[in-house]
Amino acid sequence: MRRWLLRRSIRTRITLGSVAVGLVVLSAASVALHHQVQTATEDTDRSLAASDLAPFVQDLRQNPDELPDEPTRGVLVGIRADGRWVVDTLPRAVREALPTTTGTSGPTDGRSHGDGDGDRDRDRDGGRESTGDGDGDRAATREVRADGRTYVVAGQQVGDTVVWAARDTRPGQETIRRVDRSLVVGTLLAVAAFAGTAWLLTGLALRPVARMRRRAEDLGDGGADGHLPVGPAEDELAALARTLNRFVDRQHENAARERRMVSDAAHELRTPLAALTARLELAHRHSGDAPALEGDLTAAERDAARLSALAASLLELSRLDDGADDHVTSTADELVSELMASVDRARALPEAVTTEVDFVTAVPVGDARYAIGRSAFARVVDNLTANALAAATGGAVQVDLAQRDGELVLRVVDDGPGVPDAFLPHAFERFARADSSRNSALGGSGLGLALVRGTAERAGGSATLRNRETGGAEAEVRLPRR
Repeated sequence: MRRWLLRRSIRTRITLGSVAVGLVVLSAASVALHHQVQTATEDTDRSLAASDLAPFVQDLRQNPDELPDEPTRGVLVGIRADGRWVVDTLPRAVREALPTTTGTSGPTDGRSHGDGDGDRDRDRDGGRESTGDGDGDRAATREVRADGRTYVVAGQQVGDTVVWAARDTRPGQETIRRVDRSLVVGTLLAVAAFAGTAWLLTGLALRPVARMRRRAEDLGDGGADGHLPVGPAEDELAALARTLNRFVDRQHENAARERRMVSDAAHELRTPLAALTARLELAHRHSGDAPALEGDLTAAERDAARLSALAASLLELSRLDDGADDHVTSTADELVSELMASVDRARALPEAVTTEVDFVTAVPVGDARYAIGRSAFARVVDNLTANALAAATGGAVQVDLAQRDGELVLRVVDDGPGVPDAFLPHAFERFARADSSRNSALGGSGLGLALVRGTAERAGGSATLRNRETGGAEAEVRLPRR
């Protein structure tokens, strides 16, 4: 059953649930109402029987030496005195089922008692015995089945005289049956109304979902741009639409960035490949000229190195996007060692011949750990020092590493001409270049700063670039302590 329900639509499930709840509630209400009507009908029958009995009891008390008047037509009364029935309009079967005494007399102390014969009669006939009021006296009432009918009989004893009054319960039972039929029909109509209302309201509530689905299909097929429709109501569907629209925007941004990256990568690869192809063609032509051939091969090696560096940078960016090395950590002492090794590599670059490269470390807590691998940190320092060397030709580059407020702060400062202000917001974008004067020693692909920020953010930190008031540029990377 559960599997069958899960295969149904939301609209169908809500409608079925509404029908089930309505059926349970209305059925319970119908049962309660039936019980109340039945109780009221039975009480009415007993009260009417006692009312029929009361005038004859009162007449016997006021005129004990006279016979009571005959009852009006339709009133079932029996009066037994001295062993014979002096008044009798009771059905024969009812009369035969009655005991010789009622077990009550009036006035009494407010209680009625059935004798042994009455109890046996009640057990034999399957009736119920109770008491009812009759002008302040107590009258015994019971149900008697006779000739296929049920009668409510009220009896009271006045001296040696027994007075009985009976009421046919068929009118009351017919009333109950009519009420039951009305309840059944009303319940079915109400349940049908519940189902129809639930179906319509659910359809109206889910209409925005249908529009969103059709719009999403158009977006997925590439047939439309834009966002999913957001309804005017501030409800859950509107919140869902806004969330999905933000997701769509991120997907569009990612797709645009990927297209831009592929285009830029193709452009970057095309240039060294074209140069490498030209160098190899020249090498074939200079096969008999050893000095020219050597020059062509040297230039080809530089182009191949540029291609290799570009491929390595692209591969590292891909690893960052995939979340590689998320759980790698390093101590501050290990990162200081990598810093010094990077500075040594920077001093060996051709740009460092005329540029001074120095470093300062202030790391008192050497065992503090940071969410970055040693090789990743080395690439960050290499890229920043290479950019600084390219800008500070003939000047100086300062590399600082310190611990501040629970963070590891790396600063690389140069005394070059600085960065154009218009380029600063785009400095960490992939394949972004300020101008040819700041090309890195690795070929100026425009991926160095993108790698720096990607690595810092993957470690939970940040990377910034700004121009110093005294001249030059300052790059700063902050890594939070683990």
